[in-house]
Amino acid sequence: MSSLEPSRIYLDPAEMPTHWYNVAADLPTPPAPPLGPDGEVVKPEQMQAIFPDAIIEQEMSAQRWIEIPEEVRDIYRLWRPSPLVRAHRLEAALGTPAKIFYKYEGVSPAGSHKPNSAVPQAFYNKQAGIKRLTTETGAGQWGSSISFAGQMFGLDVRVYMVNVSYHQKPYRRLMMQTWGAEVFASPSELTQTGRDALAKDANNPGSLGLAISEAVEEAASRADTNYTLGSVLNHVLLHQSIIGLEAKTQFDKIGLYPDVIVGPCGGGSSFGGIAFPFLADKAAGEKRAERLRCVAVEPTSCPTLTQGAYAYDFGDASGFTPLMKMYTLGHDFMPPGIHAGGLRYHGASSLVSQLTHEGLVEPLAVPQLATFDAGVQFARSEGIIPAPESCHAIRAAIDEALAAKASGEPKVILFNLTGHGHFDMTSYDRYFSGQLEDFAYPADAIRASLEHLPKVG
Repeated sequence: MSSLEPSRIYLDPAEMPTHWYNVAADLPTPPAPPLGPDGEVVKPEQMQAIFPDAIIEQEMSAQRWIEIPEEVRDIYRLWRPSPLVRAHRLEAALGTPAKIFYKYEGVSPAGSHKPNSAVPQAFYNKQAGIKRLTTETGAGQWGSSISFAGQMFGLDVRVYMVNVSYHQKPYRRLMMQTWGAEVFASPSELTQTGRDALAKDANNPGSLGLAISEAVEEAASRADTNYTLGSVLNHVLLHQSIIGLEAKTQFDKIGLYPDVIVGPCGGGSSFGGIAFPFLADKAAGEKRAERLRCVAVEPTSCPTLTQGAYAYDFGDASGFTPLMKMYTLGHDFMPPGIHAGGLRYHGASSLVSQLTHEGLVEPLAVPQLATFDAGVQFARSEGIIPAPESCHAIRAAIDEALAAKASGEPKVILFNLTGHGHFDMTSYDRYFSGQLEDFAYPADAIRASLEHLPKVG
């Protein structure tokens, strides 16, 4: 490595994007609209019980560029622009001719990419006169992010945290409480949804779908309260596009362009955030994007894109949300309790799902132990201990680099390092002590779950 070759590519604060990118403007076919329980297209007013008007407008927009409010950019400046990093030491360890880059989102106050959407969601709710926010969280990255954002705008926050994560991730729970949020293990006794779930199984490990139901139920019952979501919905992926927009400018500075973009994919926010702005180049017919591949990486224990059905389904376990066209394992899917790597959601973003269905996104499922193997290798090469969710992208990026080594191709690989793993060390402890195991979700269990998909004519 030349001493003149930079390892980190920074942007000046003035170079931070002023607009988010909306991939809905460039889809090959129009996006499938959300439907109500009657099978009719959801109208904006039907969403006003849980979302402010500005968020509803963004959710349904096909406008390519949407301005980032200055109040939001002012808080973004606490950590943005985030660095683009060349993984020289990992390349050397692998002996690959590939150039490996990662966009490091762990520099945010919450330690992940999630505040990119939490801050604007809190801002728009504050503008609308809302006093309280409810939400769900799995591993805790979203819960801590909306807790931070709520504190920035003086909003009370209540978080329903998936029960198994509530106990596995105590320090993320403490982060939320430090920023003033109330945190409850889901299912809880606070909602009818939670009480019903506990009546069926007092030891219910919880799921994101169930936690969403609890948060939506509470928000819909109070005029002063709205619901926030950290992934899946169009407006969330819109906000996360700032990741890829910055990365494009950073690559321009060094005269390179990625051949492969890799992102972890649960609901789809971090994958869409890194990949969508580059897919815009593909949609525009830019020559530099002709060879671009975008790989969405999920766990084999929650194989939504690789084994789910592309169908209309509810976003939550109880059917409170509209029906969305997406890859889904069924809204009552329950991930295994042994799964420690995050990315537990039963469905995927409608936008990511459509692009996967149309062949513009490659889905890939990886086993749990291989992701932690990759995370440890990355930490020992690059120094950063990655969040378990990020380890999925690292696994795929390493495999791409090894394939380039075998073929002799000097590919440019970009992956989204969505956050650090400083508050996920109990998962690493289970990995090092041999308590983690691989789990491929049984095909017959997926078929059984999919039998409960709503019937849409």
